[in-house]
Amino acid sequence: MKNAAYISIVAITVVIALVYGQSLIVPFILGILMWFLMHSLKRLLDKIPFVKQYVPSWVKTLMSSGIIVFLVVVLFQVLSNNIKELTYSYQKYESNVGSVILSINEMFNINVVESVKEQIGDFNFGAMLQMVFNSISYLIGNTFMIIIYALFILLEESNFGIKLKALFTSNEGYNNFVNILGDIDNSIAEYFKLKAIVSLMTGVLSFIVLWLIGVDSPVFWAFLIFILNFIPTIGSLIGTVFPAAFALLQFGDIYHFLLVIGLVGAVQLLVGNIIEPRLMGSTMNISPLVTILALSFWGAIWGVVGMILSVPITVIMILVFSRFEKTRPIAVLLSEKGKVNLKKVESCDA
Repeated sequence: MKNAAYISIVAITVVIALVYGQSLIVPFILGILMWFLMHSLKRLLDKIPFVKQYVPSWVKTLMSSGIIVFLVVVLFQVLSNNIKELTYSYQKYESNVGSVILSINEMFNINVVESVKEQIGDFNFGAMLQMVFNSISYLIGNTFMIIIYALFILLEESNFGIKLKALFTSNEGYNNFVNILGDIDNSIAEYFKLKAIVSLMTGVLSFIVLWLIGVDSPVFWAFLIFILNFIPTIGSLIGTVFPAAFALLQFGDIYHFLLVIGLVGAVQLLVGNIIEPRLMGSTMNISPLVTILALSFWGAIWGVVGMILSVPITVIMILVFSRFEKTRPIAVLLSEKGKVNLKKVESCDA
């Protein structure tokens, strides 16, 4: 009973700290992910023979940081222009709501126009769009702080190994901890690399579809689809519904709505159900039920950012829990088929 009460108190304290410390914790976590990205870029630069042999490590760090900053600035400029254009377009097309209701009434031969008006009146698309804008603005607005965190982590990296050795009294404990960090580094880097490729593919194909249909601000919608694709399960659904709903307002007819739903949905199905499984394989080893629960939990605490981070956080939990005898059952429950890396667990317990 005492242990259960202690665990409950610790769990509640952690949740409260996560909720109220969001403004500090989330940028720091994103800074760590940015550090992973810089590491990946440095590895890419090392594949160039001249760079690997003659360019110092700190120059490669500066180059990878410069590439990221440049991409962020360009992306911010493009998104700002598209968001302004989209806001103006929404105000212009908002009057099409009435004609949309009438076309639905005529198509399905129903006599419930007033009730439909009430339902649509309750659903404020503008408010939903504003929520998306706020989430994207949050990410962009904190980008500078995230990059600062990442750069300081890189500066700390040179002395981190020395501090780490000083923490452990035996080489065995040090090696086990380094193995865990290495597994986390490899798993998270691989996940984001493959997920970025899949999301970029989905975004580019969706941009082509939306541009051909004539939907306003296709760059913004493509970027939104790219970001939402990092959210497991529901991200692709939301990424399809938003541009389709805007197409309904823009054109004022069901045809363009169904066209966007059908074509963008086909892109999502093609990439998500055929290409992504072949690329990702069993990289993550997470139970589908655990994925949904993690998505709901982190989404409730940190919103859209929490949803994006839900899978990496769960992966880290599985990797860490699988290394210790007492927490290994939790890792087994969180895993997809009940299999964890037992070989490294046994070496850690030795």
